[in-house]
Amino acid sequence: MNPKDAFSSYIHDLQNRICAAVEASDGKAKFIEDEWRRPEGGGGKTRVISNGYVFEKGGVNTSLVYGEVTEAMRSQLKISGARWYACGLSLVLHPANPFVPTVHCNYRMFELYNENGEVIDRWFGGGTDLTPYYLFEDDARHFHQTYKNACDDFDPAFYPEFKKTCDNYFVNWHRNEERRGIGGIFYDHQRPSAERDVNWWIDFAKRCGDAFMEAYIPIVEKRKNTPYTAEHKHWQEIRRGRYTEFNLVHDRGTIFGLKTNGRIESILMSLPPTVRFEYNYQPVPGSEEDKLLQACLHPVDWV
Repeated sequence: MNPKDAFSSYIHDLQNRICAAVEASDGKAKFIEDEWRRPEGGGGKTRVISNGYVFEKGGVNTSLVYGEVTEAMRSQLKISGARWYACGLSLVLHPANPFVPTVHCNYRMFELYNENGEVIDRWFGGGTDLTPYYLFEDDARHFHQTYKNACDDFDPAFYPEFKKTCDNYFVNWHRNEERRGIGGIFYDHQRPSAERDVNWWIDFAKRCGDAFMEAYIPIVEKRKNTPYTAEHKHWQEIRRGRYTEFNLVHDRGTIFGLKTNGRIESILMSLPPTVRFEYNYQPVPGSEEDKLLQACLHPVDWV
């Protein structure tokens, strides 16, 4: 099986398994699938869950798209070559309960071709990160330890490197370097080499993708029945506003989708269902809300 087929087969299988796990945890809502085609080439499967017992809004999407390299891609994304191909899975889950964290996950492969259709560049990227609204340190340690274990199976240097990349990527730089959440791992532009060929990187993506259920679902199960108040929900929506700011201002995936004429509904699926933007909102110093905010101002070594 060639790399494109191997990777696309995996992400569609992962999509099925994640959706099954999320539905089982929710206990009420089911995913609705919207299969779409892209006029310039390719398409995808957008699966959306909403108004569930646990999940207020979420999506688990796969896409396999391709096309010609445009002038916008050359100038703004610094991509050369004649044609391109991208395949990946992307998910965001926004729980209703403020004590259950939002989660984001993405794993992808990109190829670039010359005029003769030959591969002139290929790279892998991905990661998973957690955005809690209330900080439970044991949840943070569990999440990070799960991905450290996944990275350590391939290279002990990966976790500290990819955690640092994650800490320095999901940042609202316009808000005094405030992090979107408590991080996880994130890697990008990892190219195969003689020592680590394309199959090695596919296997690494599989290990990280498979770790999602182990990292996230136990946290959901632990927190989903926690009672909450309108004040807790208010804080959740304040923090969702910061999530929205990052996705619309800084996120490279959003920018790539918009510059390649991607499907808007799928690109903006990551946005929360309800948010608040209140002028100069500050949590009470020393409160649980302030504790979460402080954890987002500077990276923390959780394991």
